[in-house]
Amino acid sequence: MLYWLTALSDGGDIWNLFRYITFRSGGAFLTALVFGFLFGKPLINVLRKRQGKGQPIRDDGPEAHIAKVGTPTMGGLLIVGALVTSTLLWARWDNPFVWMVLFVTLAYAAIGFADDYAKVSKQNTKGVPGKLRLALGILIAVIAAVWAAQFHPEPLQNKLALPVFKDTLINLGILYIPFAVVVVVGAANAVNLTDGLDGLAIMPVMIAGSTLGVIAYAVGRVDFTEYLDVHYVPGTGEIFIFTMALFGAGLGFLWYNAPPAAVFMGDTGSLALGGALGAIAVATKHELVLAIVGGLFVVEALSVIIQVLYFKRTGKRVFLMAPIHHHYEKKGWAEPTIVIRFWIISLILAMIGLATLKVR
Repeated sequence: MLYWLTALSDGGDIWNLFRYITFRSGGAFLTALVFGFLFGKPLINVLRKRQGKGQPIRDDGPEAHIAKVGTPTMGGLLIVGALVTSTLLWARWDNPFVWMVLFVTLAYAAIGFADDYAKVSKQNTKGVPGKLRLALGILIAVIAAVWAAQFHPEPLQNKLALPVFKDTLINLGILYIPFAVVVVVGAANAVNLTDGLDGLAIMPVMIAGSTLGVIAYAVGRVDFTEYLDVHYVPGTGEIFIFTMALFGAGLGFLWYNAPPAAVFMGDTGSLALGGALGAIAVATKHELVLAIVGGLFVVEALSVIIQVLYFKRTGKRVFLMAPIHHHYEKKGWAEPTIVIRFWIISLILAMIGLATLKVR
C-alpha cells in the first residue's frame, strides 16, 4: 500500500525510496517485528484466559512434555497477523504472486485455527478429521497452482525447472498442477509435523523463508537472472517483502516461543507457514530447491512415513518415536540441544540451496 507514495516523488526525494523492493522489505521486517512485540503478550493473555487448560498434551509423548500442560496454543495468530498486516502495508497490491501467497497463508491458517479450536474445546488431540483437513488443503493448493501457472512466462508454464542443470526444463503438462499441489500440501504438513518442541519449527521456517525470498528477488530481476543463469519470472521480487515480513513476525513470535514456551504456534501457524513456503516455491519455479532448503521438514515428514509403514508391515518401530525430534528426546537429548542442532542443520541446508543459484 505504501508503494502508492511514489506518486508524490519527483525522482530525487524520500518518496522515491518506496519504489525499491529492498527498502520496503526492510520496512516490512520492522513492522512485523514491532507488531509481534506489541501484541504478543496481550494475545497470550487472551488465549490463556479463553483456553483454560491450553493445548492437550499426548499421553504417549515424552515425559518431559508433561511440564508443558496448560500452555496456550494458537500463537500462529500472532505470526499470521503480523505477516499479513506488514505485507499489505509494504507490498504492491497489483502483484498476483503476493496475493497468491497471502491466499494460501490465510486459507491454511483458517484450517489450522479450526483444528486448534477443536482440540482445545474438546481437550483431545484429534481436532478436525484428517481426511477433511487434507481435502481442504488440496483444494487450496489446486487454486494456488492454477493461479501461479497463469502468471508464469509462457516458456515456463507447466514445466519443472531443475537446480544446477539450468538449461533443462521438464514439461509436466497437465501433471504440473498435481505436482504443485503435492509441493504445497507436503510443505504445510511437513512444517506441522516439525512443530513439536519449543522454538523448533519457527526458526527453520524463517531460514527457509528468507532463503526463498532471496531467490524470489533474484528470479524477479532480469539482470540477476542473466548473471546467475536462472529462469526469469517477472513479479516474484515482491515476494521478498512477504518473506522479510515472515522473518520479522517469526522473531516476534520466537520471543515468546523460546524455551520454556509461553505459547505454541499450533496448527494455525504451522500449516499457514508451511503452505506459504510451498506457494513461494511454486511461484518462483524453485519447487525442488524447497526440498533442499526445507530439508529438515522433509526428514521430519519422512520419519513419520517410515515409522508408520514399517510398523504396519512388521509391528516394530524404526525410531523410538516419530517425528524424529521425539526420537532424540527419547534417547535423552535435552530439548534445547535438539532445537539448536536442528537450527544449525537448517542453516547449512539454506546455504546449499542458495549455492544452486550459481552452480552449473
